[in-house]
Formats: sequence, C-alpha cells, structure tokens
Amino acid sequence: MTQTHDVLIIGSGAAGLTAALELAEHKKVLVLAKGSLTGGSTAWAQGGIAAVLDAGDTFDNHIRDTMVAGAGLNRRETVEFVIERAPGSIERLVELGVPFNKASGDLHLTREGGHSHRRIVHVNDATGWAVQDALLKAAQANPNITMLPGRSCVDLITGRNAERYSGSGRVWGAYALDEATGKVEAHVARATVLAAGGAGRCYLFSTAPRGATGDGIAMAWRAGCRVSNMEMMQFHPTCLYNLEVKNFLITEAVRGEGGRLYHPETDHRFMADYDPERMELAPRDVVARAIDDQIKRYGLDYVHLDISHEKPEFVKQHFPTIYEKLIGLGIDMTTGPIPVVPAQHYTCGGVLVGLDARTDLPGLWAAGEVTESGLHGANRLASNSLLECFVFGEAAARDILDHWSEMDEPPAIREWDESRVTDSDEEVVIKQNWTEIRRFMWNYVGIVRTTKRLERAAHRIQTLGREIDDYYGSFRVTTDLIELRNLHQAADLIVRSALKRHESRGLHYTLDYPETLPVAEDTVLIP
Repeated sequence: MTQTHDVLIIGSGAAGLTAALELAEHKKVLVLAKGSLTGGSTAWAQGGIAAVLDAGDTFDNHIRDTMVAGAGLNRRETVEFVIERAPGSIERLVELGVPFNKASGDLHLTREGGHSHRRIVHVNDATGWAVQDALLKAAQANPNITMLPGRSCVDLITGRNAERYSGSGRVWGAYALDEATGKVEAHVARATVLAAGGAGRCYLFSTAPRGATGDGIAMAWRAGCRVSNMEMMQFHPTCLYNLEVKNFLITEAVRGEGGRLYHPETDHRFMADYDPERMELAPRDVVARAIDDQIKRYGLDYVHLDISHEKPEFVKQHFPTIYEKLIGLGIDMTTGPIPVVPAQHYTCGGVLVGLDARTDLPGLWAAGEVTESGLHGANRLASNSLLECFVFGEAAARDILDHWSEMDEPPAIREWDESRVTDSDEEVVIKQNWTEIRRFMWNYVGIVRTTKRLERAAHRIQTLGREIDDYYGSFRVTTDLIELRNLHQAADLIVRSALKRHESRGLHYTLDYPETLPVAEDTVLIP
C-alpha cells in the first residue's frame, strides 16, 4: 500500500513536531512514530532548555560554555546559529502553553554543570514531558498534520525503489512496518525529515527510551549519507542504581543546586581528587569518568549523590518528580544519599547536516539527536539538546518551504516485496544478539576505551553481522528485527569511529592515546 504526502516526518519528538507545526501552515504533513507518539527521548528530558535570558548573561558566554564543553570539536557557526535563536524558541514554547517555572514574574532559571550562568528554563524536573505534551496537543489540533503511531521505519525510499530505477540517491519517503497488521507500507513524499533520535540502546545501561536503537542513523547510512563523530557517546554521570528500575535519570540540576558525590563506604567527597575547582559542577565527561574510576578502582556497584544537607522543602520543591519516584523505592533524598552509576545518555554524533538541516541526499533533511550538526562537538553541554531540536526542526521546515517549487513530484514507487520471506520461527536469535551487542558495547566501548577492547568489539560486530543479514533476508520484518539490524549498524559505526580517533578528546577517552591532538578534526565516515 502506497500513501503520498507533501512532507513525511520520521519521529514525533521535539525536532519532528517543531518541523511539522511550521510546515503545516502551508503543507500536508505525515508524522510517523515507532510505538507511541510519546515514546521518544523528548518526554524523558528532566533538566530543561538552555537560553540566554538573564540580564547578566550574553550569547558570547553561552557560546563559550558550549565550545569549552565540546572540547574544540564544535563548528562555531553552528553554535552561534543555535544560541542566537534560543530565546525565540523559548518564546514560541511559552505561546504554545508550556508552563515554565516562574520566579517573581520572570522565568525561573537554574544552573547545570558546564554553564557559567543560570540559563536553564524548566518545568520543575519534568521539562521534556511538558514540552512534548504542548507540541503534541498543537499538532493533533492541526488539520494539516496526520499522526501515525505504531510505525517502524524499515528503510528510506530512494530512486532505487522507483518503478523506473534511478541511482540519483534522491529520497522519496520511507517504507514503514504497521506494527498492528505486520504489513509494510510505502509512505511517499516530496520532502522527508529524519527526526528519529539517537542510538543509546546500543549500551547495556542507558537513560534512553527503549526505542533509541539508532534507526535514523542506520537508515541514512544505508541510503548513502555520511555520519560524523559517532565515537562521541555521552554518558550521564548519575543514573539511579536500582536493579528493579532501569534508566531512571537523576538530573544534572541536583548537582547544580548543591548535590555532592561521595564514596559510599568512606564518605570521601571524591570530586576533589579529579577537579578540585569545579568539583561536582565539572562537565559531564569529567564527572562520569571520575565515578567510573571510583567504581572500577574500589569494586563498587555505585557511588552516593547527596543533597540532604539542603532544606527538605527546597529539595521537594525543586525535584518533585525525582522525590516521588525515590520515595516509592524507599529512598528519601531529603534525609540520605541516592545510589548512582553512569549510563549512556546522549548520541553526540550522527548524520551530517548543514545549517539548513540538509543531509547529503537530496530530499532528506534531519534534526535533533539523529544528527551531527556541529553544535555539541566532543561533548554536549547540559540542556542544549532540546534547544537543537527546536532550532533545526524549524531550519528544516524553512528550507523545505523556501525551495518547494524547485522539487519534483515523486515518481511511481515499487511496493514492498515480501514474496521470498516467511514468518520467523527463531525469535530467540534476535534477543540473544540484542543482549550480546549491548553487553560488549558497555564493556569494550564504554566511558574508558583501549584499542584492544575496540578491536574485540569490531570482531564481534563482524560475526554478528553475518547472522543478522542471513536472518533479515529469510524472515518477515518485525519491529524487533528492524531494531536489531539498526542497533548492529549503529554499533558498527561507533566502533569504526572510535578506532579512527587516535587521541582523547571530550567523550572519547582512550588509554592508548591519552593526549589531545593540537587540531580538532571530525571523524567522518563515508558509506
């Protein structure tokens, strides 16, 4: 079944919905979401959105903080482009009804690690959920936007899939599995925006949602896009350590508002040994490596994060979501410490895009965590992620509208062919391979790396690749199989990128090359 639309958007998070709302003023837009419409990372973002809104703050300060965190790998023109548009993005969210916290009439600004000023607007400690909710309501009320949840995209449609074959690489939409019927549909469009999120689920411990399996990055790579800086995987220093509850993040703002890190047995405040000046407010990579070092050196399961020295009312008021969640698990953060471990948190690399959100392929734009825009460099500054979604979602929409008249009508596209495949009788293979990838990525391609570990991971990826290709060629696609194929592809890109970088910079820390080279260069992979 083939359906044609003006614009197809893959992903229903902040980047996808921002683009959809802008485009829908003039065009018919289809938004595809894997699973539920709120299943992406946006809803999970606790911290907030960074923007220069304080009288004593400047764009130059925010630019400098972003560049310092990014260890010189950022593209300055991108950093300027995003930061100068931040206050405007916040304004539009206020118009959409996002109930940001106020303090004596103005927006309340909090501070997070790596920021020189208070500049984070937030809705308590559940900003992402409030933003997702406002964007979704606006999109659902718009007659030009159609939302289709329960769609797992298999691959981008290019000229190769046209009834009259073309090797141009022009993108005409995507093939997507309808999870309810098991049928693959062709969604054809003149312009396609990829806003499919990151690849965090390549790792055993991750704060990313279940669906963050690198789908967009893998699809774009298979279609012919370059990817950049995939070795730059951000690990959040403080994820709750609890064997029942996976992926619960303890926001950066807990440290921003006075939380301290301690060795759980000796009560030593260990950040003094790693970064005595900034202590717990050092950038995430520094804090994550310090915790990782403590855990490995002393054989610990976790370290303690403690804010119980602050008044209970202050803690409950600032962190109501976290407080409630922890109380339900028998932990009272107003009277004692929280056990935390680092976990994969954000994919700083991805599909290479310009300031117009264009990828290498005609007809394909991309925005958000799926991309490498040059904003984050070697390490993302806290609360710059949602900001990137709004700015680049809008940039994609603008560029599409500005060049609409130059775009051709889509050609006739071939239906999905499943004449040579059968239903799988071996689902256990998918589960086994999925678990294996996440485990060796955590052990070999984690916070601290060595060439030998990376080579081991590369060897495992090669072996699994043959198994997965064989399986994919024989059986009907399911969401699990699509995700496994993409997860494997993303893991391969991460390892290949990590092996190419012969230095330690930002999030890529290797014992074999501990020095930072004098010139910062992107790791660009060409398909």
